[in-house]
Amino acid sequence: MTHCIKKNTMNQIISFRTRFAQVQGLPFNDILGQEELLQIIQKEGGDFRNRIYSPLVTLTTFLSQVLSPDHSCRGAVCGVIARRLSQGQSLCSSDTGPYCKSRQRLSGQLLMRLLLHTGQKLHAQTTGVWHWKGRAVKLVDGTTLSMPDTPLNQRAYPQSKIQKPGLGFPKIRLVAMLSLSCGALLNFATGPCRGKNTGEHALLRQILDSLTTGDVLVADRYYGTYFLIAELIQRGVDGLFKLHGNRKTPNSQRTKLLNKDHSIVWSKPQRPAWMNEDTYQTIPAQLTLRQTKIKGKVFISTFLDFKTVTYKDIGQLYRQRWLIELDLRSIKTVLQMDVLRCKAPEMILKEISVHLLAYNLIRTIMAQAAYRHQRSPRSISFKAAVQLLTAFEPILLLTPRIRRQLLYDSLLKSIVIHRVGNRQGRREPRALKRRLRQYALLTQPRPIMQNRLAKYYA
Repeated sequence: MTHCIKKNTMNQIISFRTRFAQVQGLPFNDILGQEELLQIIQKEGGDFRNRIYSPLVTLTTFLSQVLSPDHSCRGAVCGVIARRLSQGQSLCSSDTGPYCKSRQRLSGQLLMRLLLHTGQKLHAQTTGVWHWKGRAVKLVDGTTLSMPDTPLNQRAYPQSKIQKPGLGFPKIRLVAMLSLSCGALLNFATGPCRGKNTGEHALLRQILDSLTTGDVLVADRYYGTYFLIAELIQRGVDGLFKLHGNRKTPNSQRTKLLNKDHSIVWSKPQRPAWMNEDTYQTIPAQLTLRQTKIKGKVFISTFLDFKTVTYKDIGQLYRQRWLIELDLRSIKTVLQMDVLRCKAPEMILKEISVHLLAYNLIRTIMAQAAYRHQRSPRSISFKAAVQLLTAFEPILLLTPRIRRQLLYDSLLKSIVIHRVGNRQGRREPRALKRRLRQYALLTQPRPIMQNRLAKYYA
């Protein structure tokens, strides 16, 4: 019985790897190695009884659900039925109950390990050609997500104070760290949008261990604080930030080296409320930094070697920070993670993890296509890659192994054809040309309005 279960598990692993182009003969084919995947599932997957929705089948179905256009559980179960019949297996129930229960049993640790494993391994295998001056650059930014208005979600992730009870939606804050070279998500942290230690800085401190000596961290003006830069220097990490208007250092000592390019000495500010006294004492009293002004914008960085990193290098590197905005847009819009669907906080975190795992798997296929055809992963359209993988997936599973390699080659060639335009310096207004239908805003909780309408039409 144990041998049969292990054989079924290995078949499921092969099928899972086939869906995401993890086969011999392709670059980055060991991001999800068979033995590594089996070890992770055996350790984190839980019970391996011979049931239809095993941990790996549930994970595969969950991934198909987040990649589908409608994101419905019914559509995901229909996909399970179609795959089982195509493989000569028995017909299973079309009821969504067993699948939803299996999602609740799915280990959150399993999803997190797979997510971090895929992102960090892909980032580690990216070639030096894709790196900036031979160094790994990591981008950080935050965003918010909405979810169903249920009592459980409201308690864990309360809505904005400016919204009346019953009229708003729970919101969760997410801070993500991504690779500049390949776009892989390396780590993330989540928390409510209200309360102490729930800001983006607090969440970033939870994932700083994803930085290694020699890395470069690039973020927007919100993150360029004295204490974060001091933390980066202690870790042997360089940082580049746009200087916030409220964080100017008029009293700092300046040494002019080049036109609009200075080295400055930044004095330590007072201890913030979230930091204890012992930690505050370990931070140096002064930091020697570099302040660069380009086209009226002021940047602060730890690149003190003005010959190795020039004035133009700083401007070009910070311009690429915008890529994380596009990555988050791809996750929220293309993968439809902007509005989550689960009704309990523990399932919300699993839903986020599966979305981000799907994102990393798509980025892996894009890296394969880029490496095979000598392109940059950042020049390939993410949405086109999702569309092509969704179209090829059923064909890949039904194609014999002998012909499957040719199909993969065609898939990668099709992906690399769809390239993004030149986004450098693009400016677009945050406005819509097409007018949407005008509906009155909900000013009272929905049950009250429904009762009012019931009396009106009675």
